[in-house]
Amino acid sequence: MEVRACRACGDLLPLGPRPVVQMSATARILIASQAPGTKVHASGIPFSDASGDRLRQWMGITPDQFYDAANIAIVPMGLCYPGRSGSGDAPPRPECARLWRERLLAQMPDLRLTLLVGSYAQNHVLGASALTERVRDFAAYLPRWFPLPHPSWRSAIWARNHPWFEKQVLPALRSELRQIWPELNEAGQHSDDAQNTRV
Repeated sequence: MEVRACRACGDLLPLGPRPVVQMSATARILIASQAPGTKVHASGIPFSDASGDRLRQWMGITPDQFYDAANIAIVPMGLCYPGRSGSGDAPPRPECARLWRERLLAQMPDLRLTLLVGSYAQNHVLGASALTERVRDFAAYLPRWFPLPHPSWRSAIWARNHPWFEKQVLPALRSELRQIWPELNEAGQHSDDAQNTRV
């Protein structure tokens, strides 16, 4: 894949270029996130960190399902680790989305739902606005977009302050995913059957 050889920002990246992306022409769900962190840069696997564990829990899917590229694409706004800024990671390199995003999305004609994970993805696609209000008003962006906070450790604090997120937003997210990917219902049923057998 041509994008994996990209060196456009190589001189500006503290750990050097290592584009991290998951995609296929058959993907139906796109996760548009921020940029890889250091653990993902090291592994080359998107969301192979605590934030990925949290995102998978939000989605109600297993790691095997999450990394099923035939159904789920993961294309962050910045494909390489951008370095640090203040107390957190720096913003995604702006050159990246301009150079690659439309070219990559054009190769996935079957996309039906995009999870806009974090403010950088939301602002790029929908324009600047408040993340909390967007997440609360998620239904206004369906069926094409689903805004979510970034699943960093800070999101646990945010979720405690906004209990409607777990009560209203996450059940709706899981429902949308299962409408698009009906096989998830079958997997969930098999899991329930196995659990009932063990009881």
